[in-house]
Amino acid sequence: MEEKLSIDEVKHVAELAKIRINDQELEKYQIELKKLFNELEKINQVKGYDEEIIITPTEEKCELRKDEIGDMLNPKDILKNVPRHSGNYIEVPVVINE
Repeated sequence: MEEKLSIDEVKHVAELAKIRINDQELEKYQIELKKLFNELEKINQVKGYDEEIIITPTEEKCELRKDEIGDMLNPKDILKNVPRHSGNYIEVPVVINE
């Protein structure tokens, strides 16, 4: 098994990753990327690999509550519980700076 990637392969990976590498880094990445690719290849060699289990090992059910129609709240009663209001509007502190 080769211990290095070709210079063209390293340049291609760098281009895909949108990174610039100089000639000194090029030699380093020939070895380091080959080590990484060898480790990734081990995943493909796993026996009994089942994609369905890896993707979602549990079953998730999302149940929403039913909407229920209720009585309208009286605005005057609501405004009794707020610290500041202007007419029928509740005043809140500014949370976004422009």
